[in-house]
Amino acid sequence: MPFSPPDEISLPANATGLVPDVRSVAEHRRRGRAAALNASGRFEKLTRECFDDGWETLEDLPPLKTQVQEERARTIITRNESPDISFDRSINPYRGCEHGCIYCFARPSHAFMGLSPGLDFETRLFAKPNAAQLLERELSRPGYQPRVIAIGTNTDPYQPMERGYKLMREILEVLDNCSHPVAIVTKSALVTRDIDILSRLAERNLVKVALSVTTLDKKLCRAMEPRASAPHKRLEAVRALSDAGIPTSVMMAPVIPALTDSEIENVLEAAAEHGATEVAYILLRLPLEVSELFRDWLLRERPDRYRHVMNLIRAMRGGKDYDAKWGERMRGRGPYADQIAKRFSLGAKRLGLNLRRRKLNTEAFVQPQKGGVQLDLF
Repeated sequence: MPFSPPDEISLPANATGLVPDVRSVAEHRRRGRAAALNASGRFEKLTRECFDDGWETLEDLPPLKTQVQEERARTIITRNESPDISFDRSINPYRGCEHGCIYCFARPSHAFMGLSPGLDFETRLFAKPNAAQLLERELSRPGYQPRVIAIGTNTDPYQPMERGYKLMREILEVLDNCSHPVAIVTKSALVTRDIDILSRLAERNLVKVALSVTTLDKKLCRAMEPRASAPHKRLEAVRALSDAGIPTSVMMAPVIPALTDSEIENVLEAAAEHGATEVAYILLRLPLEVSELFRDWLLRERPDRYRHVMNLIRAMRGGKDYDAKWGERMRGRGPYADQIAKRFSLGAKRLGLNLRRRKLNTEAFVQPQKGGVQLDLF
């Protein structure tokens, strides 16, 4: 059963009209969070609806606090066969993400934990303290073939709890020791903490780092990505990494039509000014529960843009909020999607970006010796 806070009632999943439709968690309880809803995960037999029982006790509930539960994972390298992404393996040292980006396509994964993709995704987190040990064990297996490991493609490895857990630093130490290539994506300036390890990897062409910069508007960023680093901090991180000789790029992920797409040229210019050599973008994706969460946020934060934003999204997604078709899910289709792609391409070319796509070295890999594997008797 999912966690049920006080003053909530559990109903059959198909129940309707039994309680007032008051689903949003009170603003004072979710201050600093992007989502306002916390609907039950799609696999649960019961749903939860907040309601006032007449005693006004909802107002007395304390603010939501971040909870972290340690998870003893069995494996750490996740494989995929997706034809439209550039890597076949990744690592996620954490589940859920305190950054709380309202558009995060990883939110639906929290339903597999019996939790909500809404506020639970931002406040009920999981850490894998044995991540580095598992990685060393998996890299030491007979027949392992090195290819670039992507980190940060689901939840952010440098989210706030990384300051205490330091799982990402432990993972980088393992990769550094065995000369394994890694590609990192983050929205956090905390990545600069590990410049010492990243610099050593960069000397052997084993690393590249991408900072995701969705907007330069601090107010919009705070509402949309409440606990991620401010835009100027991310750009400062790009500069620090670049100055240290670490190949650094900027991703505008996602581009949101009629909300952030007007900033494409400005983001590209800021990326070039701060030392990035490559840029990329991903069109907003709204799979499963993310659609309702994003639409609710849009009505609260930018109600004047709601119709325009959603109409453009649907125009690029075949009339739907989201279309997961291979080859189109990252870019969309139609005239407006083509215009975004063209603007991005022309802007990058004008600024001398993406002149050469860096290919990381997979030949230097030295397999760990019995890392975490039971030793032979003789």
